Amino acid sequence: MQVADLLKKDVMLLNLKATSKEAAIDEMIANLYKYRIISEQESFKKAILAREEQSSTGLGDGIAMPHAKMASVKEPTVLFAKSKAGIDYDSLDGQPAHLFFMIAVPEGGNDTHLQTIAALSRLLMEPDFVNKLKDASTPDEVEALFIESTKEEEAQEKTNEAAKSTTAATDEKPFVVAVTACPTGIAHTYMAEDALKKKAKEMNVDIKVETNGSDGTKNRLTSEEIKRASGVIVAASKKVEMARFDGKHVVERPVVDGIKKAEELITKASNQDAPIYRDSGERSEGDGEYEKQSTWGKIYKDLMNGISHMLPFVIGGGILLAISFLFENVLGDESQFFLFFNGVGGMAFNFLIPILAGYIAMSIGDRPALMPGMVAGLMAVDSNAGFIGGLVGGFAAGYIVVLIKHLLRNMPQSLASIKPILLYPVIGLLVTGAAMYFAIGPVFSTLNNYILDFLTGLGTGNIVLLGILLGGMMAIDMGGPFNKAAYAFSIGIFTDTGDGAFMAAVMVGGMVPPLAIALATTFFKNKFTEDERKSGTANYIMGLSFVTEGAIPFAAADPLRVITSSVIGAAIAGGLTQLFHSTIPAPHGGIFVVPLGDAPIFFLLSLIIGAVISGLILGLWKKPVSQ
Repeated sequence: MQVADLLKKDVMLLNLKATSKEAAIDEMIANLYKYRIISEQESFKKAILAREEQSSTGLGDGIAMPHAKMASVKEPTVLFAKSKAGIDYDSLDGQPAHLFFMIAVPEGGNDTHLQTIAALSRLLMEPDFVNKLKDASTPDEVEALFIESTKEEEAQEKTNEAAKSTTAATDEKPFVVAVTACPTGIAHTYMAEDALKKKAKEMNVDIKVETNGSDGTKNRLTSEEIKRASGVIVAASKKVEMARFDGKHVVERPVVDGIKKAEELITKASNQDAPIYRDSGERSEGDGEYEKQSTWGKIYKDLMNGISHMLPFVIGGGILLAISFLFENVLGDESQFFLFFNGVGGMAFNFLIPILAGYIAMSIGDRPALMPGMVAGLMAVDSNAGFIGGLVGGFAAGYIVVLIKHLLRNMPQSLASIKPILLYPVIGLLVTGAAMYFAIGPVFSTLNNYILDFLTGLGTGNIVLLGILLGGMMAIDMGGPFNKAAYAFSIGIFTDTGDGAFMAAVMVGGMVPPLAIALATTFFKNKFTEDERKSGTANYIMGLSFVTEGAIPFAAADPLRVITSSVIGAAIAGGLTQLFHSTIPAPHGGIFVVPLGDAPIFFLLSLIIGAVISGLILGLWKKPVSQ
């Protein structure tokens, strides 16, 4: 099968009408549906957008390659499209995309299809070929270009092989090995392979590249090759087999660096200018960018994986629950509106701890740990171990699966296929379930009850101090570890008790920084540049919507003044919400959910006081722009 066989002429769009990324995706998907390449548009679009969230498929140099592999795809197809004006596609180089290749692969697509797509990816690394594509005006011209280039590439490969066989015995070159892999294993994997090979040839370096694509592992590195290599390049955006590189200098980068920074990676690997990889997870001292992550850094990454997957359930379920309370107050607790919103929101909330635990476990032990982790979270709920019990259960499940993998690593190869489908899920669930049932559940149930009793027994003064602490933490790093710790604590209390008092403290603490910046840029215009004043206006909306991150650009430019003033105002506002007994019955929503809580007027008063204090401190502290 040739590349031209997948590039069907009648499906091409040589004049895209779209002017935005999503509109371009919609237009291409509609054409695939029109010509019956896919049987359903919505699910295919979700798969395309899910891939875009992992990293943009706008590769740079005016090329974008959105792709998905789904059962709704009837036959493998590459839709070619062109935009004369160019479209902002969040490309890696920040430039508009003009050439689009939307790749649709059936679930279980055979190797031939995937190898053909790999060949397409390699062709797009040729600047001359890309320029000819930009000039092509008809589907026939596009098809002819691919047919001609494929023939030229095959002839060049034969020439290279012949030259290689005649010079191998006499030409001593540095030798490196590499592994390339992207989340879907369709395009970036092979583009990185091709970029590394071409650059190595220019640098007179021998290289062997293993690809971990959707069609499996190709050109697998042998132990002899790894041993002989000066260094190893791992250009991957998903986990690859690393134990075999123990003791070698390893350069670890995202797959896009294999495409865009091939020379840098090859130089580091051939000069052994990278940390030595240790299978235990430890690395020697070195100058490489990917030094061993600290223990706390690893824990934080795993925790954030759980929290990020949990947040949609928190926000969606929490806001629907808050709306249900509004209907309850107006129409009563027998109202269908109340029952509907409360039921749907409550269902989403029931997933919070299982999702948190499951994705923490998955971050540690990969996919085999997801199911044991989710069950650990559910057992934490049932045993009243609460948010903390689920969190600990997620970590336990992840490390239990890692241990199981280690213990089963020497099983005969003939039995290897039963590990992911039988041994990991059964043993993982059994051991995790036992840990939750006999240890984690009972211990953290007791601890959870103690914490709740302690918080209930706090006097007004101590509650205010806790509100000050939570509000201040929300503003320290504006979305970082302190912010997330305060937010997670408040969600845990809210989940276990339904009391939104601490949610009020963290929400007001997160709203103050952007609002303070908006006020400062409005009333102290001479202290900010024109661009800062324009950005400051947008912070009114972000602040009222509880989007703390709007303050980050200002904090990055002037951390001492912005962070200090924000923490002071946020801490004061957080303490005032507890003094006024304000509550927020939803974990997100900002100004839009304030009326649904207790003492909403006093919450707004707390917010105004905190934002004004922070804004004044910042405005008076900063120097005029001219200075």
